[in-house]
Formats: sequence, structure tokens, C-alpha cells
Amino acid sequence: MQFLYPTFLFALFTLAIPIILHLFYFRRFKRVYFTNVRFLREVKEETSARSRLRNLLVLLMRLLTLLFLVLAFAQPFIPQDTEVKQGRKGVSIFMDNSFSMTAMSQNAPLLERARQRAREIVQAYSEEDEFQILTNDFEGRHQRLVSKEDALGLIEEIKISPATRELSKVLARQQQALRTGKAESQIAYIVSDFQKNITDLNTFQDTTLELNLVPLQAVQERNVGVDSVWFDSPVQMLNQTNNLLVSVRNYSREAIDNVRLSIRYEGQTKPVGTLSIPPLSARVDTVPITILRTGWHDGELAITDYPVQFDDKFFFAFNVAEAVRVLLINDNAPNVYLDAAFAGMPGFKADNQLSRNINYTAFPSYQLIVLQDLPTISSGLASELRQYVNKGGNVLVFPSRQADINAYRSFLAAFPAADFQVFEELERSIGTINMEEFVFRDVFENRSANLKLPVTKGNFRSSRNAIRGEESLLTYRDGSPFLSKYRIGQGNLYLCAAPLNEQYSNLAQSGEIFVPMLYKMAISSARAQKIAYTIGQDESIEADHTMSATEAVYKLRGASGEFIPEQRIIGSKVFLGIGNQILQAGFYDMFLSADTTLAKYAFNYDRKESVLDYFTPAELRAQVGATANVIDIMETAALTAKIEERSRGILLWRWCLLLALLFIAVEVLLLRFWKV
Repeated sequence: MQFLYPTFLFALFTLAIPIILHLFYFRRFKRVYFTNVRFLREVKEETSARSRLRNLLVLLMRLLTLLFLVLAFAQPFIPQDTEVKQGRKGVSIFMDNSFSMTAMSQNAPLLERARQRAREIVQAYSEEDEFQILTNDFEGRHQRLVSKEDALGLIEEIKISPATRELSKVLARQQQALRTGKAESQIAYIVSDFQKNITDLNTFQDTTLELNLVPLQAVQERNVGVDSVWFDSPVQMLNQTNNLLVSVRNYSREAIDNVRLSIRYEGQTKPVGTLSIPPLSARVDTVPITILRTGWHDGELAITDYPVQFDDKFFFAFNVAEAVRVLLINDNAPNVYLDAAFAGMPGFKADNQLSRNINYTAFPSYQLIVLQDLPTISSGLASELRQYVNKGGNVLVFPSRQADINAYRSFLAAFPAADFQVFEELERSIGTINMEEFVFRDVFENRSANLKLPVTKGNFRSSRNAIRGEESLLTYRDGSPFLSKYRIGQGNLYLCAAPLNEQYSNLAQSGEIFVPMLYKMAISSARAQKIAYTIGQDESIEADHTMSATEAVYKLRGASGEFIPEQRIIGSKVFLGIGNQILQAGFYDMFLSADTTLAKYAFNYDRKESVLDYFTPAELRAQVGATANVIDIMETAALTAKIEERSRGILLWRWCLLLALLFIAVEVLLLRFWKV
């Protein structure tokens, strides 16, 4: 047995006081006259013996009372296997308030159980100790040490948050805050459900910090959520049916049936269908959307699931342009076949420019740039085209019969793409079409139909070296490429081996191939329009900057209120830094003036918390080893006594106080009922 305050043991000298009082206490006897004195000696002897016995018992009770009072103040304890820490303590408590904490325990949500555990931890320490209350939000007010009373107040204010943090980052914040205090001992607690995707404590090695893990477990580990949403086509077209694909994922280990999916679009909510999803799998459903107007659109896909509901809705927003813009760069006169092809496509607008008079600043506004019959490609044009493709643009190259081989090689090598060798005036026929690639996918209803494939009377031989990202779309019968695609950065380069001039190729006359090819190339950007952002992950969004003034201040307005994001204007683009200013899922409008919406963005909660896969207490012990304590107690048990026992050993001062009160009670009974 040891004592927390051993100096109080000097008070044991007070035990001499009742002994001295007992020895020097002389009781005055009252003289009694008897008519018959023959029994006097007998009565005197009997009374004296009884009085002496009672006084000794009273003395003993007083001594025991003082003894146990002194021991109570010295606070004796029996040490456990952990070292008892004395003096002021710095205590950091991380309370997990992520979406997974909305799951149910036996009788309450996990967040309420975490709140109760956090209160019990605080109550286990003294008033002189310092406390930090930390959550996933990493708020500034949670980065300092506060008193016991303030800590209890902060615990009551904690609410569910979309933020989620790896526990290694949480520990770093706890250590940082505890170092600012003056406490002799530093103790950290993590109260969480310990999802496997955030629990990375196997590298924790700090021996100066006592780390305690308090796991909470949900009763039911079942969850279904809308995982992701995307369009089948990168560009959404007006007056056409566009297929929206939605992935609904079952995160549990049991099959779930009758998951009802609905969509809200253009002010109407419609049912989509019912899904049956196997365990730990996803089902992709197609939702056809007919677009009847240009401009910004927003929608919401939803399912019904309980109790974890934050991932039951998915918001999306997209823009339908007035027209798909195409730039045709020619050496002399425009190509009549290209003009006719784009003129016959509704929703397309083609502009012609000469190679010696190009407006480079307008490149980002075009979805497709076609180089047609250029004898050479200048270094300036080549540089601008590389930047344009890397940022998501599409470039289609039809070389000239009189092409400068060296200039073309320099242009193609920078992407990189297969370079041209020599021009061969030889009639050759196209043998195959790659119908698995986006450009020709779903173009022909009957793939086995006898199509009239193009024929060329001359073409450039290209190097046969394999180029990463190269994909053949149209191939000669000998296997050499006629039309190739190169995925470069976020865009695509399409390279034809033959000129478009009808003297060398009849591709332009093959309308069933030429027209759909141009159409799909124009909408085939490798960087599809981003229709949704994730809170906490996408901290920057890109928008068109159409104002001439660089001092323009863009604002965002939505479910989290109105705020001014960090902004950088580079050329025709503006990059908005979101940071942690968006906390609620929904739609957010970008504007310069309050009455004009320039763009609309949809933000959704991170699906990281949807995976209800937790570490059990035994698995936690195996992961952290001896570097942390896993406090696993019953759901209904109080944590305060457990912490006191671990931090101070088995405390005996309460028993000492109870025994002192007991001996006082015995003394009172002796004096009251033992008459002499």
C-alpha cells in the first residue's frame, strides 16, 4: 500500500490527544448516603470495572476514528500494473463526432455514448488538472487547455460533423496542445468507434504520453448509400436524352433488398426503381434525363436507409452550353466537308481561322480544334495546342500532302505521339473499326452490318514504336493505323495518317463514319464536366473567368451560408479555394452580383464514413501493443472509477472515511446506551 499524500501521516501524532485526555480525566463521584452500608464495597467494585471497560472502548473508537481520518487525507492506494502519476495532469480527450457516430448502440446513438464517456473521463480528474476537448473539426477553440468546468461545457456543445480525420493526425494535435501546458503528466484519450479506414495507430511510439483508447461499438453494422453519380457522355446535349449513371453501394456483410431509388430534377421527384444489392457490392443503375434548356441544372438522387443517413442523398449540378464550339484551322480556304458536317449537327457551332491569323486566347472556349491541310505547324501553335490538350481539349490533325515532316515530327514528339515517316501514294482500304472506344461506341446499331469503309490513295507511314496511351480507331487491313487516339493529360489528340483532301481520301464522303466521328470527338474530353464535389476532399474548384477586371470578387452562396472563397485568376480561369468553409451538403451558387448566378456547384459528404468496418477491442490491442491502453468496459458501467483505478491504483480513502464514520457512530452508541 502507498500514499498519495504521505505528509499527512504526521497527523498521526494527534492520536496522543485522546490518550492524554483519557489518562488525566478525573471524574467527580457524588456522595450517596446509605441506610445500610454493608453492600457499599461490592457496588463500588462493580461500578468501577464497568466504567473502566466502557472508557477503554470509547478511547479505542476515538483512536480509530482519528487514525482513519488521517489515512483518508493521506489517500492510501494499492498500486496497479500502471505507474501512478502524481501532481497536475494535462488531459486531452478526442471525441469522435463523424457521421459513423450516428449509428445506434444498445440504447442511444454512439455520439451520446461518446459524450457520456467524455464526461466520465473529465470527472475522474481533479479541479487543478488541465483539459483539451478535441473533435474532427479541429476548431481553434479546441486547440487550448481549459479548466474542468469549461471542458464539461465544451463536451455538451459537440455535434455531428462531416469532417473525418486519421487518428495519427488526431494524436499529433493532442500532443501539440498538451505541450503548451504546465502539467507534469500528459494523458490522451480517444473515444471513437475506431473505423479501420481512419485507425492508423500502429506507428505511435511516444513514451512520454499515456494513450488510452475507449472503443464504442454499434449494435447493427448495416448501411446502404449512394456512392457516386456520373454521366455516360462527357458533354450533355440539348434536346437529347442523356444517361445518368448512379452507383448504390451496400457496405454491410448481408444482402439488402428493396432499396428504392428516386430522383429530384427540374422541381419534380420521380421514382427510378428498386435495387437488390449483394453484400459488400454496388449496383449501377441508369437514369435517363432529357435536357430541354441550356444553362445550369441541378438534381438529387436519394434512397431511404436507417440509421446512417448522411450518404442517402447525392447532389449533382451541370451546365448545358448554348452550343458545342469547334475551331477549324486551315491553311487557305475552309474545307467544305467539315463545314457541312458541323452545320448539320444541331447544337454545334464551327469557326474557321487561317493558320497565320490565330487567336490563341480563345482556345479554352472550344471543345475541339481541327488542323486541316497545314503544310507546317509553327512552334507557337504547337506550344498552345499542347497546353490546350493537357487542360482537357481535343485536337484532330489531318496533315497536308506537302507537310513539313520535320515540323510535324517536332509537334508530335512533344505529346508524345507516333511521328510521320514518308508519304506513300498507294491505294489502301480501311479494314477495322474500334467499336469499343468512345468515338465509335454505340454509333452503329448492327455491328456486323457491311459498312462501306473509307479508302485512301496516299498516306503517311508512321513509326511503329509503341506509344503509351495510343489507341487505334480506324486501322488498315495490314494492321497499320489510319486514325489514332492519344490520351494526353486531361485531353485527347486524334491523328489521321492521310490528308482529308478528297484527292487522297474519301473519308469525308463516308458520312456514316465521318459525321458521328466528328460529333463524338467534339464531346469526348478526357476531363468530363465535374458534376459533384466532395466536402473535405475537393478544396479547390475551377470556373470560367469572363470578366475583364482582375479585381473581381467571386462569392459562393448555399446551404452553409454566403462566403468569399480564396481566389486566383489565371487567364480565362478562376480557381476558388474552399478550405473548410463548406460544412453542409447541397448546392452552392457562384456570383459576382447577388442577382446573377454564374455557376452552380454540388457538394456531397465524404463517403469514407460509410464503411462501417470497425476494430474490435482485441484487434485494437493487437495493433497498438504496449504503446496504448484499451479501456473496454460494459455499456452500462461507469468509466470514472475505472480511470481512477488505472491512474491512482485501488483507492482506499473512501473506505477510510467510511470506517471513521462507523467508529464515530459506535462511540455515540456506547456513550448513549451504556450506562454505568
